[in-house]
Amino acid sequence: MCGIAGFLSRQEFSDDYWINNLQAMASSLIHRGPDEEGIWFDRSQGIGFSHRRLSILDLTETGNQPMHSACNNYVITFNGEIYNHLKIRKKLKEQNLINHWKGTSDTETFLAAFSSWGIKKTLEESRGMFAFSLWDKRKKELILGRDRFGEKPLYYGWNGNIFLFGSELKALKSHVSFIEEIDKEALSLYLQNSYVPCPRSIYKNIKKLEPSTIAKISFNSNQVKKENFWDLENTLDNSKSNLYSSKAEAVKDLDNLLNEVVEEQMISDAPLGGFLSGGIDSSLILSIMQSQSSKPIKSFTIGFTEKEFDESTYASNVAKYLGTEHTELIVSSSDLLSVVPKLSKIYDEPFADSSQVPTFLLSSLASNKVKVSLSGDGGDEIFAGYNRHRFVNNTWPKLNYVPLKLRKSFAEKIIGLSPEEIRKLIKFLPISSHKQNNLGGLLIKIANVIGADNITEYYENLIYQTDKPSEILHEKNQPYEIGRKNNSKLDIGSYSDLEKVMIMDTINYLPDDILVKVDRASMSVSLETRAPFLDPRVFKYAWSLPSGLKINGSKTKFILREVLSNYIPKKMIERPKKGFGIPLDDWLRGPLRDWADALLNKELINSEGLLNANTVQKIWHDHVKGKANRGPLLWNILMFQLWLKDK
Repeated sequence: MCGIAGFLSRQEFSDDYWINNLQAMASSLIHRGPDEEGIWFDRSQGIGFSHRRLSILDLTETGNQPMHSACNNYVITFNGEIYNHLKIRKKLKEQNLINHWKGTSDTETFLAAFSSWGIKKTLEESRGMFAFSLWDKRKKELILGRDRFGEKPLYYGWNGNIFLFGSELKALKSHVSFIEEIDKEALSLYLQNSYVPCPRSIYKNIKKLEPSTIAKISFNSNQVKKENFWDLENTLDNSKSNLYSSKAEAVKDLDNLLNEVVEEQMISDAPLGGFLSGGIDSSLILSIMQSQSSKPIKSFTIGFTEKEFDESTYASNVAKYLGTEHTELIVSSSDLLSVVPKLSKIYDEPFADSSQVPTFLLSSLASNKVKVSLSGDGGDEIFAGYNRHRFVNNTWPKLNYVPLKLRKSFAEKIIGLSPEEIRKLIKFLPISSHKQNNLGGLLIKIANVIGADNITEYYENLIYQTDKPSEILHEKNQPYEIGRKNNSKLDIGSYSDLEKVMIMDTINYLPDDILVKVDRASMSVSLETRAPFLDPRVFKYAWSLPSGLKINGSKTKFILREVLSNYIPKKMIERPKKGFGIPLDDWLRGPLRDWADALLNKELINSEGLLNANTVQKIWHDHVKGKANRGPLLWNILMFQLWLKDK
């Protein structure tokens, strides 16, 4: 795992210019690769690469980058892991294409495959997570690539006559040519989604490379030509054409497949462990890891002093049963306070999934003992683990029997209730005040879902923090009512409603929220995370399952539960899903109140000229006074304000 960066220019610059800018770009990414730094440039071809290395495979200098191919035509700077690189080496040898290797790194394998097979075939053959830049000396062409699901990030864009690229925005901003201009449409989308959706970035002139995409930039042209090396639609269609009919066979095949994938992803020359929340996904991955290891696997858990959010007891029970070497950290408000000011530096564009806080703390905890950690990320999206999946499968079809006009009328009445009326409505329920507050927000969410016209609107109503970002933006920035981006040309009309929601999660929520959150949090402390559920074979398998093996009655991820029961007793896993959230509403009224108050200051917001100070102040005051729980929306605003202050 590493940090990559570089630039392409047709202008003549001195050696000092190339060296100073490439070193500055590399230095900005030292957290992604503290072990080695490398730069390479060719003034005559107008190209330069920076690299920061986190040594995982081949800890010797033969794995250092930028790396040159044996044929001397290619130079690469690479971030990620190719899990099946040993199999690729074997194929290249069998085809009598490569018979000598300098070292044992997957980067050398990747580069040799490019030389032998070409770009597209190499990426089709590779299983892994990656972002890379490759320079073709003969063609004078820069090639950028990103893995199938977007586990590893890559930003790029023209700044005047210079083309910049890198793992994080901070690398691009380290170049003297960088132009800072906030994209107002991206800001609007951010306020809706809690993240800036791909392919946009928060800056007008910079884009994110889409997952499963190759981009080519010629020295002689400003055009960025793109093509996909993996076709999601074909993968889905081919998988669905051969559905499992036997539960026993499906469970056996998944167990065998996950064992194969985990074994492949446990290859490391550096210390390795696993995240453990106590939920289905991480428990299954850790169970398989431990079953394949003769020594106790190092496992890591974060808990909370607030019992409503704490799952550390479940995780501890699983760890004890499996016999792992377990480490846990119970997070207090003081721990939170120490992390929050760092978030704008860790996520160097606005990002507001509040579980970023425990994710960072968990990564920090693990990084004290290991360099690599396997996680359960991707399990919810691929095996139907969210409440929205269960609702759309079990309840949405029944709602459609109720006339839309009647549903909308009911929804409008609920949404039209004042916070005080909602409190009166639920205050007599025999539950804690904390749960009553959450129930109020849930009631509004349900109303929005009930009034949805179609499955896309259903999804947006659940995901969006606001459907009217223009109300939060300063009047000079309006109108910016932008519909949800669609970063795929995939036609989802032929799929079931459950499948449509899962596809939207795969192309939107997974790469832009979940994987961004994990990558930036873990790499900020030089920890590599690996996600076995995102192996393309597991994805293909998951889409060969009938819906009944994903959601069975009220149980989500049914097939994963069945496989997990091969390793730990069912009674240890049969409990409601809590997720990895934090008590955001309470903390904003408590230990984070002064911090939030300063960032939401009316004079400050007016001076920035980007948000509507009156609207923001009303949202904030309603929340503080307990009139409404606006924690998630406020977190969006606060993370933007913090980013703006620190950028």
